[in-house]
Amino acid sequence: MQSGLTSLGEVACRYQADELRPEDLPMIAAEALAAGLDTPTLCELAGWPRNIDPRDIRDAFEQALAESGVELPDRGLARRHALRRMAARLIDGEITPTDLATGDWWETEVETAAEQSFVVLIPQCECCIEYTLGLDQQTWAAQVRNAALALTSSPPIGPGC
Repeated sequence: MQSGLTSLGEVACRYQADELRPEDLPMIAAEALAAGLDTPTLCELAGWPRNIDPRDIRDAFEQALAESGVELPDRGLARRHALRRMAARLIDGEITPTDLATGDWWETEVETAAEQSFVVLIPQCECCIEYTLGLDQQTWAAQVRNAALALTSSPPIGPGC
């Protein structure tokens, strides 16, 4: 059961960081049940189809977390953890520097120099890459990879996911 709680805690962090889509939460609830967690709302959510209203899914998921004793982490801290995961995915080749331009990562509130060095290189959108970098995209990509490596190599930011 502890691994189920740990997994649900990690999911709560990813949820707060907007890394998960609401339609994926019923399956995550089913996986938590399979891991040994059992609360009324978790059982209910696990049986829902993906096309339920996202607001209802979010409400049920947050209720299931509360019933499981899992607190939602601070949104800012969750986003900082997500930023580190994104940097690791970049280093591992799972995403490209251009993929960083999705979402609002450039708005992430940071607290360390390594986070700041990475975030400052994230463009607001994909078209910003072309307009602001022009033909020097190769240099930018190298800078982003170096900043990602520095971020993933820096000390952990504290408790969380």
